[in-house]
Amino acid sequence: MDSDTWEIIHVPEKPALSPDHQPTVKVFASVIKPKFANTIVRHLCKIAPLEDLRHVKRVKKKILPDHGEPQLTVILCLAPEHHDHLNDLPPDVQKLVDPYELSPFITEVYKYAAVSKEEWEEQSKIWPTSFHPPTYNIDGIDGFSKEETQSICKFMRIVIDMAVSGHKPFVNAAVIVDPLVRRIIASETDQVYASSAPHDKTSAETRSFKETGDICLNDTLEKNNGSLSTVACLNPWQWCLQPHDTENCSHWHPLRHASMVAIESSSARDRHMFPNSSEISGQDLVQPSNTDSPAKKQKTSSRSPDVQTDSREETLRDPPMERPYLCTGYDIFLLLEPCTMCAMALVHQRIKRIFYAFPNPTAGGLGGVHRLQGEKSLNHHYAVFRVLLPDDALRQSTTV
Repeated sequence: MDSDTWEIIHVPEKPALSPDHQPTVKVFASVIKPKFANTIVRHLCKIAPLEDLRHVKRVKKKILPDHGEPQLTVILCLAPEHHDHLNDLPPDVQKLVDPYELSPFITEVYKYAAVSKEEWEEQSKIWPTSFHPPTYNIDGIDGFSKEETQSICKFMRIVIDMAVSGHKPFVNAAVIVDPLVRRIIASETDQVYASSAPHDKTSAETRSFKETGDICLNDTLEKNNGSLSTVACLNPWQWCLQPHDTENCSHWHPLRHASMVAIESSSARDRHMFPNSSEISGQDLVQPSNTDSPAKKQKTSSRSPDVQTDSREETLRDPPMERPYLCTGYDIFLLLEPCTMCAMALVHQRIKRIFYAFPNPTAGGLGGVHRLQGEKSLNHHYAVFRVLLPDDALRQSTTV
């Protein structure tokens, strides 16, 4: 599996839209005389602020071809979506019509800020908007170096080998990695047991995935008589459908998803390596975020048996003195997009980057159903990437 054939793409905080199919909203606008511009805008900012349209410029300037003079048009306020009557102009805005010789009309502006240059160029055709390219303090948003791409592919291969095995059911796998020294912190799989039902009796979630998921994954499973019914994040409600039969050892735990088990394993590792710091609170471990204070998280220096590191990697930082704070700064690699529960757990763990190979259209928390990476109300945000595997990546793993 040559890493040059792998592609890593950023999963943005909102779904990608065609530049010419962006949603719009109606607004009241009016041509104004330049001498009244400052006064009118000052009044409108007080009585009709455009809180949800901060990307839209309040005033549009157009040079008239006949006279060579600028024509200014100002957005007065939002207009009702289902009415086109000028009588719906708010009273406070209506008071400005006569004194400043306004002639209100209804037009449209784009509802959301542009996230690409193409979107911004399309928006500017009907009304000027501001464009601020996404700025993330996270490596990879603007592309990966060849060395880092090879590292990402290496860890994804480990995930594939864990998830695809000829002697046990297909499951999701999670590998938590410290990217600074490229060391595995925890590696786990779904800890669920498939029921004794035949492989062709899959859940509704599994059938939906097979209809909308990736052909590569489906072909591999069918070739090996496999089933997606044992993947916890694809079937988050499977546990409640299992018979409570104590004589049958098959069962399904609602919380033992690969991400959750990996988080637990990472925590157990920290407790083992720092036995005297188990009572330390998160507040004690987190330093103030200013340039004069040390790094927010102190990393561990123990060597994991899973991945060997060379002396150059070990010298990237000084030996630690304190227990790490959760998974701050770590990456996690998954074969399948995590469900909403797992995605939220990774928020609480302060994961820095998430890499997954296959989408989860029925329960995914990072694009399938929800996009927690774009939820503004959360106090932590990670970057999400999808690793597009070669067609034979899973098949090669099954033959190892």
